[in-house]
Amino acid sequence: MEVHFGSENLLILNVILAFMMFGVSLSLTGDDFRRVLKRPDAPIVGLLAQFVLLPAATCLITWYFDVDPELALGMILVSSCPGGSFSNIMTWLGRANVAVSVSMTAVSSLAAMIMTPFNFSLYGWLNPNTRAILTDIQLDSMNILILVALVLGLPLVVGMLVGKTFPAFAEKAQKPMRYITLMVLLLFVGVAFGNNMDVFLATANRIVGLVVMQNLLALGLGAMAAGITGLPRGDRRAITMEVGIQNSGLALAILFTFFPDASEMILIAAFWGVWHLISGLLLAWWWSRSPAQEDTCRDAY
Repeated sequence: MEVHFGSENLLILNVILAFMMFGVSLSLTGDDFRRVLKRPDAPIVGLLAQFVLLPAATCLITWYFDVDPELALGMILVSSCPGGSFSNIMTWLGRANVAVSVSMTAVSSLAAMIMTPFNFSLYGWLNPNTRAILTDIQLDSMNILILVALVLGLPLVVGMLVGKTFPAFAEKAQKPMRYITLMVLLLFVGVAFGNNMDVFLATANRIVGLVVMQNLLALGLGAMAAGITGLPRGDRRAITMEVGIQNSGLALAILFTFFPDASEMILIAAFWGVWHLISGLLLAWWWSRSPAQEDTCRDAY
């Protein structure tokens, strides 16, 4: 089975990712990073769940249940990516601590330049079922690092500079950019699915269940890690959402750039891009039913 995807579409995907990160970064300032240093408890818990617990658990589960190697490697790649930028919007909808969510998005996007290729290489090699594929594709971690830096790191820095230099523009443009890029990304994924519907239908009986299970695992690990630390409810919700909403667009960019023939890995990442938005919005709706006074952000953060 082969996924059809042109080089011009790869450029569009990378531009979409860069604009998403740029939009998130417009509201970021140096104070956001200083707040992490002053009150690092919630971001640290979230980052540990994001970059340690989730990829390790994914590796163990795919190994234990003997998941097909290519599907397992796709799941490991998604778990190695940072949180998705739309977690900020869903955190706000769910009456959670948006400051924690934005801080985690910013820090995890920077950390991903090292952690994403490292975790993908490490856990892809630790799982004996995926080790052979990882060896065959001759993973180049440095090239992945460069790609992540270009689509996440550079737009983050540029967005912060634009937000500081043109605050009025940043305030007006931030929300429209997020929603526009969300719609464009969904349209992009929809077209990709439409062009490869035969491939998806042939593997849907395996892909859908695996993605739903892994997304529940991510949400559960985020909630568990935040819960055992005794953090306030708003912080717990932000961490849960940040870990449960993965940057599957980055996973797709990596796959289409370096592993364009890995059709099942690509479909795992593509379906993640649809499903985590559904689960995230449902969770945010459920949280929004709680009294607002119980979920307001702490001024001290």
